[in-house]
Amino acid sequence: MPHKLERLSELFGLAIGRTRARVFALRGASIGPKALLASGCRVARPGCLQIGERFVAEEWVYMKIVADSASLVFGSHVFVGRGTEFDVIECVRIGDHVVIAPGCFITDHNHGTAPEIRIDQQPCVSRPVTIGSDVWLGTGVVVLPGVTIGDGAVVGAKSVVNRNVPPMAVVAGNPAKLIRYRDNHESK
Repeated sequence: MPHKLERLSELFGLAIGRTRARVFALRGASIGPKALLASGCRVARPGCLQIGERFVAEEWVYMKIVADSASLVFGSHVFVGRGTEFDVIECVRIGDHVVIAPGCFITDHNHGTAPEIRIDQQPCVSRPVTIGSDVWLGTGVVVLPGVTIGDGAVVGAKSVVNRNVPPMAVVAGNPAKLIRYRDNHESK
């Protein structure tokens, strides 16, 4: 009996998550088939959001799109872990088959630091972020403005990515540094 209840609960959660995705579509987001947004997911400016098919966002993902001209684009078969935040003023693009572990922070902008202007009055400075296809971001990764993460790359947990990551590279650390490249002889 407990297995039947667990399965029923799982199916109910799936239905609710897909319904939540449809609600964001009604509010202007472009949502692919079988997309799922779990409870607590928030989207500011859904009209600036594009999600591919079979996208999954776990609980408490925040898609903070702060300008009407901005765009946050996810490919197909993307998984976003619990508590991840996207902070977008210009453009963040994420390819297909990407896994973003829980607690990541991805932004395309910073506040300016001009000495003649008080910090609280600084305008934002933005540079687009691109995350390629077949990428894995470990738990708690921070991706900063202007970064491109190449196809097939892996970023280790708690890393801060402040420069481009080549395709098939494995990087880790703060700031993230090249550890090695993925190859065909990798253990499975």
